[in-house]
Amino acid sequence: MLMATMKPWKAHGGRTLFAGAAAAVVLGSAAFPAAAADEPTTDQLMADCASGTGKCTFNNPVVKKAYLGDYHQVSDTLYNCSTSPATQGLSWSDSVGSSDSLEVSITSGGKIAGIVDLSVTAKYGHTWSTEHSDGGNLGMTVQPGEVGWISRAQVMHQVDGRWQTHYDNPHWGHYYWFWDDTITSPAPNDTDGVKSAVVVKTRPMTADEKASCGARNAKVFTSATKVEVPHQKAPGSGTGKSTPIPGDNGTAAVNEEKKEGK
Repeated sequence: MLMATMKPWKAHGGRTLFAGAAAAVVLGSAAFPAAAADEPTTDQLMADCASGTGKCTFNNPVVKKAYLGDYHQVSDTLYNCSTSPATQGLSWSDSVGSSDSLEVSITSGGKIAGIVDLSVTAKYGHTWSTEHSDGGNLGMTVQPGEVGWISRAQVMHQVDGRWQTHYDNPHWGHYYWFWDDTITSPAPNDTDGVKSAVVVKTRPMTADEKASCGARNAKVFTSATKVEVPHQKAPGSGTGKSTPIPGDNGTAAVNEEKKEGK
């Protein structure tokens, strides 16, 4: 770090002054780089899109092939602490939403969902759903010393695209900012030949679960506690959220991204 040396000298009247003080202040401020706040994060830009502060579009959408999402428990858990098989019906319900590259939830009916839907509809001629809910009742048989539950997997699909925001006045020095994103959402059943699935799952009780049967008088009972740990079945890596890049300059008339290497 550069520092200015402060040398005393005598002024008229006998006062001692220090030369270089002003230079030290100037050098000190020049030695530090611009603060990180001088550039936005994608979360800040997305928040402006959601609030309407920035006029945002989701450009060049590319819808990827549908896939079956993760299985996840959608019912209560049935415990069989008896000595005989237990047959019982369980109700189930499921609601699957949308998220972006950083798994930030996209609210159905919100501004972000509307922008994505508008973009996909314009290119592909069909709407982009951001939420799906389903439910029903299913019978199961659980053997003695086992637990059972209902699990479901939803058809999912992704769309890659590039966000663009346009401000009425420069934000972080520019009217336009761009960043890549991938939106993951539930798809209609049988999209690309992929169908949602509802299955019954069972497994042996753990030692702790068996120990708890004593308090249940060796009966069959249900609990709202979920026992399945979902494992996301990803179709492959998407574009992800990139670092925002500004438009070519800060004028309102120019709507261009920075040229490669510029």
